[in-house]
Amino acid sequence: FRLHGSTAEEPDILLECDSSVLDSVQKHLKLYKIRRKVTITPCPDLSLWAVIPGEQPGDASSLPKSADQALLLTPDPRAEVMGWRLIAKKGANLSEIIPGSQVGDVQDYHRHRYKQGIPEGVKDLPPGVALPLESNLAFMNGISFTKGCYIGQELTARTHHMGVIRKRLLPVSFPEPLPSSGVPAGTEILTESGKRAGKFRAGQGELGIALLRLAHTKEPLCIHLAGDTVRLRASTPQWWPKAAAK
Repeated sequence: FRLHGSTAEEPDILLECDSSVLDSVQKHLKLYKIRRKVTITPCPDLSLWAVIPGEQPGDASSLPKSADQALLLTPDPRAEVMGWRLIAKKGANLSEIIPGSQVGDVQDYHRHRYKQGIPEGVKDLPPGVALPLESNLAFMNGISFTKGCYIGQELTARTHHMGVIRKRLLPVSFPEPLPSSGVPAGTEILTESGKRAGKFRAGQGELGIALLRLAHTKEPLCIHLAGDTVRLRASTPQWWPKAAAK
């Protein structure tokens, strides 16, 4: 996020990242700084909040256009269904920033994004494993097809323009109760006939996301867990482009 409105100033860029990889992200950025006068530093005095819209019509319009206590209050750049991102000083009064809001649990946030099929962080997008297009980053303002060269650009651009993407991250749900231990990441997902359909990536309760072959998403699916066969359903998010799942 750019933190100023004037293009004449040197930009202050605020980068949101998974806290578990903060050190490696800083090292990666400093590697490409070369001799530019760029300062890269963490901001432990800031807090990040997700502002999720309610179920009632008109909830979106109640969000204030500006708030003095908020360093940043902006629509989530990934998808409209994710509401807004709020960054404020630690200890800020959230009820003053967004009157009428209620502070939920972080697990509520994860359940919401899994329901919408939104991956986030290294658990959902393992470095060196997750591919940008299969992870739907092109739907979430996560890939530029017009900027200059970057690592993996040629393969990513060619695959995008050819339109041949056979696997995607999709939201999945389990209609039956799961063991308390949950579903391990990487658990293989099968069709009823035993064909490999994909792998479970991560989840919260009965909701999760899985990397699935699009050819099998409308079939009954299952996993083998602790000697039992557990059924699950995949769905295509409504916020996706209409032709995305073809």
